[in-house]
Amino acid sequence: MKLWGGRFSKETDSAANAYHSSISFDQRLYKQDITGSIAHVTMLGKQNIIPKENAEKIAEELKKILIDIENGKIEFSETAEDIHMNIETILIERLGDIGKQLHTGRSRNDQVAVDFKMYLKDECDSIISLLKNLLEVILKIAEDNKNTIMPGYTHMQKAQPITLAHHMMAYFQMFARDIGRFSDCKKRMDFCPLGSGALAATTYSLDRAFTAEMLGFSAVTENSLDGVSDRDFAIEFIFAASMVMMHLSRFSEEIIMWCTNEFSFVELDDAFSTGSSIMPQKKNPDMAELTRGKTGRVYGSLITLLTVMKGLPLAYNKDTQEDKEAAFDAVDTLTLCLPVFTNMLATSKFRKENMNEGAKKGFTNATDAADYLVKCGIPFRDAHKIIGEMVAYAIANKISLDEIPMNVLKEFSPLIKEDFYTAISLDTCVNERSVYGGPSPEAVQVSINNAKDFLKGIN
Repeated sequence: MKLWGGRFSKETDSAANAYHSSISFDQRLYKQDITGSIAHVTMLGKQNIIPKENAEKIAEELKKILIDIENGKIEFSETAEDIHMNIETILIERLGDIGKQLHTGRSRNDQVAVDFKMYLKDECDSIISLLKNLLEVILKIAEDNKNTIMPGYTHMQKAQPITLAHHMMAYFQMFARDIGRFSDCKKRMDFCPLGSGALAATTYSLDRAFTAEMLGFSAVTENSLDGVSDRDFAIEFIFAASMVMMHLSRFSEEIIMWCTNEFSFVELDDAFSTGSSIMPQKKNPDMAELTRGKTGRVYGSLITLLTVMKGLPLAYNKDTQEDKEAAFDAVDTLTLCLPVFTNMLATSKFRKENMNEGAKKGFTNATDAADYLVKCGIPFRDAHKIIGEMVAYAIANKISLDEIPMNVLKEFSPLIKEDFYTAISLDTCVNERSVYGGPSPEAVQVSINNAKDFLKGIN
């Protein structure tokens, strides 16, 4: 008979029991469940809700159960439904009636909520650490490439010259924001729901603040209905994970393009590439492609949980059992992708000459040519038209702007002088863009210094 079976006259149908059971996936919460139970029973003893010596015996036995689980000595049962009932069943088998006192003043509803929050709080810390590792690699590449000129793009068309360092620091900002999202997410889930009971708290004189402090929470939840039914924290966690995956996918897309013969901007290390079963010459960026593909998987977890929660009345409903697999898969996918992507990036070789050559083509200095005319006193719109005509001339003659002879340049504008060629050189185009946040080496160095300070502030 199940621990809740007193009201029932027959056993649960075997197929229904398998359908209802969650032990196959929520068993990963065993540590959080035992930790939460130790805090709960310690509080029960402190408050004299159960005899203090019984509370101590239960806490000690729970610690032994934890050790046995970690040593592989315990096999969980589907009949016991979930990790909470499995552990309580084992406890009662070992301690008898004393073990039955553990669940006093508690429901599985607030029990699972606190377990889930503790698990995701820990995962926030783990993911922040993985993101920090990635940021350190990005920062190293940026520091080594402040003068590596490459084309910047809009609409996937060459636009203006930038540096590889500037490009890398754009991704630094994305992943830095991701760290902020996980940090904020952790703050909002840092409220302990234990004591909420099934939905209406309890008549026992629980010390909720004591339990929350034991479990490392900053405070307790304010409303018992919300305490057991809230899954905002899980949704926000998966959203933060989805944002990281989106950024990884964008980065992967560029790496995939840069690996092509058409770009040849980067070569991935053999350890992070694969070959073809039929084409001997192939070196495929499969790690980047897999990362791009797995992004959809995490998005799916987010949509799953949003959809589960969208029509649920207060308070707890069995639907929320579906939250675990979605969150667990998001955790597993993200923590699988981040280290592989980080190491792939760290071992990549950037082809600086090809990047520089790429910037020379596509008239990436056209805006600077227009700015030259503006500085000569020509209104920007007129300058824009003149340089547009100059680009058309260069295209027709299959030359670049700096290859147009001076006598021809003066036909476009008599104000053009010999210093025009220096003004539109790639070095000048990049170095003159020293505005805060710009691509000049000096501006990028400021960004790098700020990034170092940011990393120092991550615990």
